[in-house]
Amino acid sequence: MVRFAAVGIDHGHIFEHVNGLKASGAQFAGFCPESSIPGLVDAFRRTYPDAAELERDAIFADDSIDVICIAAVPRDRAALAIQAMDAGKDVMVDKPGVTTFEQLEAVEATVARTGRIFSICFSERFCVPSAVVAGKLVADGAIGRVVQTIGTGPHRRGTGRPEWFFDPDAFGGIIVDIASHQIDQFLFYTGSETARVLASTVGNFAHPQIPRFQDFGDVLLASDKGAGYIRVDWFTPEGLPTWGDGRLTILGTEGYIELRKYIDIAGRPGKDHLFIVDSEGIRHIDCGDEPLEYFDKFLADVRDRTETAMTQRHAFEVCRLSLEAQASATVLTNGER
Repeated sequence: MVRFAAVGIDHGHIFEHVNGLKASGAQFAGFCPESSIPGLVDAFRRTYPDAAELERDAIFADDSIDVICIAAVPRDRAALAIQAMDAGKDVMVDKPGVTTFEQLEAVEATVARTGRIFSICFSERFCVPSAVVAGKLVADGAIGRVVQTIGTGPHRRGTGRPEWFFDPDAFGGIIVDIASHQIDQFLFYTGSETARVLASTVGNFAHPQIPRFQDFGDVLLASDKGAGYIRVDWFTPEGLPTWGDGRLTILGTEGYIELRKYIDIAGRPGKDHLFIVDSEGIRHIDCGDEPLEYFDKFLADVRDRTETAMTQRHAFEVCRLSLEAQASATVLTNGER
């Protein structure tokens, strides 16, 4: 049985990692309580009351632990992942896996040297049932050849955010931090191994009191398979009963698919709504019961040393494109270039 532990409880995505791996049959060996958000650790303790609390060094030194899950402050994730891989462990890291080109180079070198798995859990694809169904429909040719994706990732800023949340050096910038999800989806649904950043922008439209914060970003991508547009922001209004109205439109040569992942505003209750339009008409698919595949495949990869959950090349390409789009972005301030 694969055993895993959690290190870096600084983002709520760590719950998805633990729940997913446990549901797929892995054994939860424990967690390190070091965190920049004490309230999140308290919630973690309440959720997993039987989990052992372990020193970080003890987790890395324990040969019986096969996998380390990491959702630390984004700038710290690469170093922790490298430490875990050097200790002979595979890694599941929250997005973004890295925040600088130097970190990406170091992680790539460590994977090459150790042969360990560095997997980024892109939760907006791996942990969203409608995204899983969309992948199957695309693979079956339901909308022909995919030629474009349009992905939006709106978020609510909320209250009680830690200090690092407002520091681009800590989170990597809005494109690195959030749009990595949509870059992952563009590559996956178009079947692209690589792509080019045609244009990108970042802006601070509503937070002049935090000059370095970025509340808006967009990216234009192209590959030999198709085109992609991405928009991410921190403008989800308080009236929306979820953290963001995340959507994805997949345009094919014979139809299109739209995902309303978390809410269908003024429409059907619940989440994971998929709409498909083709030559036969319009269909709505409730994807809520679709099983997630990523965690089963990840554990199989750990056991069999395969790449069925995500290829290593794909993970690194998403990181590279995110970093390039962030670094080359035109900066907008209050709508002015």
